[in-house]
Amino acid sequence: MEKREMMLSAEDHARVAAAIGDAERHTSGEIYCVLARDSDSYLHPACLIVAMVILILGPFIALGLHAWWVAASPVLFASAQLAAFAAAVLLVTLLPGLRAALVPRALKYRRAHENAQKQFLAHNIHVTKNRTGVLIFVSLAERYVEVVADHEIDARVDQAVWNDTVAMLLDHARRGALADGFVEAVGRVGAVLGEHFPAGRRNRNEIEDRLTEI
Repeated sequence: MEKREMMLSAEDHARVAAAIGDAERHTSGEIYCVLARDSDSYLHPACLIVAMVILILGPFIALGLHAWWVAASPVLFASAQLAAFAAAVLLVTLLPGLRAALVPRALKYRRAHENAQKQFLAHNIHVTKNRTGVLIFVSLAERYVEVVADHEIDARVDQAVWNDTVAMLLDHARRGALADGFVEAVGRVGAVLGEHFPAGRRNRNEIEDRLTEI
């Protein structure tokens, strides 16, 4: 399998890892970061949307041809629609960005949210001793950011606190300063965790301090 090019540099990864280490010195909680290129290929939804557009436009094109006295047999018209669909499918297959642009935002956000939940479980953030793990998740294709906190944290921290962090990280991503956004987000999450779950005498590091790209 071909290795995908990293989205952030090795230096950026080291900065985020160091920020996590610094933040966790003041809390018994755990912080983990995931950066996803995308949360779905969106090939099937994009093909469905293309097919619907071609079918909807078909009658209007037929009426236009009739108005211009252009004769088109049903077989020829159906063949033209199939050819248009095949060309459109080839185009969306070759251009991932086009697929993401065609899909409704609600679907993209749902897939990204599902991916965030999946990553929370995949990296064992849910099995920390005191259930105080937090995932900072970014999915670039969907322009989606989420802070996923385990239930012990959710019981004490209002969602509005995480919403502010999400807004900040989104702003950094728009400005092309994603690594800076991750570092600041880690600092904010660490401060919240330190307030509600301060570090004890034995502050064991249960999850590796890192940013994972997928």
